[in-house]
Amino acid sequence: MSKHIIYQLLPRTFANYNETRKHNGSIAENGCGKLNGITTKALREIRALGATHVWYTGVIEHATCTDYSAYGIRQDNPLIVKGRAGSPYAVKDYYDIDPDLAEDVPHRMEEFEALVKRTHKAGLLVVLDFVANHVARQYHSDAKPAGVRDLGEDDHPEWAFSPLNNFYYLPGQAFRTPERTDIDSTEAYEEMPAKVTGNDCFTAAPGRDDWYETVKLNYGVFYQGGMEKQFNPLPDTWLKMRDILLFWCRKGIDAFRCDMAHMVPVEFWGWVTREVREQFPYVEFIAEIYDPGLYRSYLYEGGFDYLYDKTGMYDYLRGVSSKDWEAQGITRQWQNVEDIRSRMLYFLENHDEQRIASGFFCGRGASAEPAMVVAACLGNNPLLIYAGQETGERGMDMEGFSGMDGRTTIFDYWGVSSLQAWANGGKFDGQRLTGEQRELRDWYKRLLNLTQTEPALREGLMFDLMYVQGPDFNRWRHYAFLRKEGDETLLILANFDAREETMRVVIPPAAFAYLEMEPQERVELTDLLGGGSYGTMPLKPDVALHIDVPAWKGMILKIN
Repeated sequence: MSKHIIYQLLPRTFANYNETRKHNGSIAENGCGKLNGITTKALREIRALGATHVWYTGVIEHATCTDYSAYGIRQDNPLIVKGRAGSPYAVKDYYDIDPDLAEDVPHRMEEFEALVKRTHKAGLLVVLDFVANHVARQYHSDAKPAGVRDLGEDDHPEWAFSPLNNFYYLPGQAFRTPERTDIDSTEAYEEMPAKVTGNDCFTAAPGRDDWYETVKLNYGVFYQGGMEKQFNPLPDTWLKMRDILLFWCRKGIDAFRCDMAHMVPVEFWGWVTREVREQFPYVEFIAEIYDPGLYRSYLYEGGFDYLYDKTGMYDYLRGVSSKDWEAQGITRQWQNVEDIRSRMLYFLENHDEQRIASGFFCGRGASAEPAMVVAACLGNNPLLIYAGQETGERGMDMEGFSGMDGRTTIFDYWGVSSLQAWANGGKFDGQRLTGEQRELRDWYKRLLNLTQTEPALREGLMFDLMYVQGPDFNRWRHYAFLRKEGDETLLILANFDAREETMRVVIPPAAFAYLEMEPQERVELTDLLGGGSYGTMPLKPDVALHIDVPAWKGMILKIN
């Protein structure tokens, strides 16, 4: 049994060694990572970091300003493309690989298939995005298998809604693109009638902050008719999307991260996950979902294995780390989903969120170490790491469409400086990392591997110690809990303060009973993250342990 540690990477930036970094630069100017650049050495290093899965983001062909018409790929109108590279979530062909990522464009699918084989050989499983809610405005599959009809190909655009249609329409209204000052385009974009925009925007003139580059897929929900659901017979979109999932399963995909899953009816998910598992029973589904009221429905009715814990644990750990929220509130976050906690995916970074080291978050990668210790060690549930998180990437570049927003762009061609320092021109040896970056990456490596090698972290019980701490315990800046499996007991501490503090931790009789611990006159504490012995102390009910925890640090102490 292993704990899922998912390493997310965007091939476009992960394997890009071009350091030009020109604002709004083209692929020729700023370069682009290739699938072949994710080498066996790179994958082995990701595995050694502690990962069990790799989530390849932006692999499926999406809308872009780069012209690949020479290869039989329709060119996209730049007025409906975000950035020069385009959004990975404006999928243009569900049956194809993004040509940006290929060294030999005509053989792009073969390059992806080889990457899947390399990933598996390195001992890692493959996670792929499944963007079910929306597609690029100019969706067109030039690689679909024989007999497959394109999305929208058989639609009746004169109907605002029909379960026979793949899209929603606004009859009699022409689509109007938002005003764009970031591109030069003399070619107008015409769409008549307008299709409904991906973020449920039922207007022909979406704004710049809308998902105007995408169109909403129709799963049989009549939004403008009181949310009536017309699922019998099965809507055509259900069948097409099932076939797309099965296509990628046959390529060796082990799991799907399902984008904005809560914007797609749960009835579809329940049906399609069963359909897929009839042929591929091992395939897992991870839902990006932000409405806690839907969590259990999407697990039990929708068939998902795991859900994002964004509005709960992510938001709260970020608040404790950067907004002075009280640490004891972490307890409420796991208690809110206690019955499904093993199926909640924890993270502190992903492509949507601001970088920890950005000026919008902590300003320094190491300042999130106590939050990472909590996220990694609180339960047996999966954990997500975003490429560059372990090297303290700041995300404070003015790349292009993305702007200086504390995120690593998904819209622009760009070189990520800390990843380039680690990759070192394809050697993936970290020789160009600064001392601080190397220290942070080594810390992540120790932490993530401990979650795999220590049975108490991998599969053990958890006991939250916060409710019994006395007046000498700083509930605002400190957090403490126990993990236990068999004879192994771990005391885990997090200090969210900017100074070293002595934490006075009381273990109540209830913890001894629940975890079947025996009181001891003296026990030795081993510092698993720092290495070496911490010393000896009594282990008795209601007798405080005095532990010195450095500023912005977490500790994992094994009780021997």
